[in-house]
Amino acid sequence: MSSLMTRGGLFDDFFKDIAPGFYVRPLHGDPLPSPAQIKVDVKETDKGYTVEAEVPGVSKDEIHVSLDGNVVTLRAEVKQEDRQGSDEKVLRSERYFGAVSRSFQLPMDIDQAQAKAKYDNGVLTLTLPKKLTNGSQRLTIE
Repeated sequence: MSSLMTRGGLFDDFFKDIAPGFYVRPLHGDPLPSPAQIKVDVKETDKGYTVEAEVPGVSKDEIHVSLDGNVVTLRAEVKQEDRQGSDEKVLRSERYFGAVSRSFQLPMDIDQAQAKAKYDNGVLTLTLPKKLTNGSQRLTIE
């Protein structure tokens, strides 16, 4: 049921094909991608992980990354509004507010103090060092 309520769903494509004159696209271009459409590449080295996530059309101020142990959560928010000048008459005004988030789990915990994020040309790159452990420790039995 939730797939029927999303923007850009099955019915939008159907009506666009049947009655293209009645289908009105938003003025702001494509909406935010669904969580499944945020393509993520995760690479592992001995020291940590590198995550590359495609989040096009979103400014870096609207992207939030949170780390909780070995769980990484990416969240993007968009607030788009049309602006008008003082000498213009408004014929149509559209606003689009939306948010999308995606979480995934890594095999080991992340050292949050050393983690870094960079956003360039629609690609978010996370450098996530592994949290160093002291290895296994044998307990002394009393």
